[in-house]
Amino acid sequence: MSNEFEVGFGPHLTLDLYGCNKEKISDIRFVTNLINELPDLINMKKISEPNVIFYPGSEGTFDKGGISGFVLIATSHITIHTFIEQEHVFFDIFSCKNFDVEKVVNYLVEQFEAKKVDKNLFQRGLEFPKSIPVVQKFVKKERNQIKR
Repeated sequence: MSNEFEVGFGPHLTLDLYGCNKEKISDIRFVTNLINELPDLINMKKISEPNVIFYPGSEGTFDKGGISGFVLIATSHITIHTFIEQEHVFFDIFSCKNFDVEKVVNYLVEQFEAKKVDKNLFQRGLEFPKSIPVVQKFVKKERNQIKR
């Protein structure tokens, strides 16, 4: 399972996938199916159908077109942005529930045939009152450090 966070709202995973398969990252059906199936794969409850669009890009800019989409999960959201010409995918999951981070990374690298991945995992809402006693302890410790 992923790193267990003791305080705050929950984990936020961001992935930058490089050298992805152009056919897959330009296929709206493929991307839609992927983000539609991912919540079940990581034991999340989907609360919306995926909303996925193709954007043709803007002339004179780096953006030569791609697919963007999201699916809402009971614990927050999953989003994706593909940049076809650059063979690049930006992906994130924000959740108040822990999930298997390595399972997500491995799944996406395999599905998009990514040649490289940059992964960032951080904790959101460090003072979010999900567990008041835990947050109070954390905030007290942090504020004592600031006073010193």
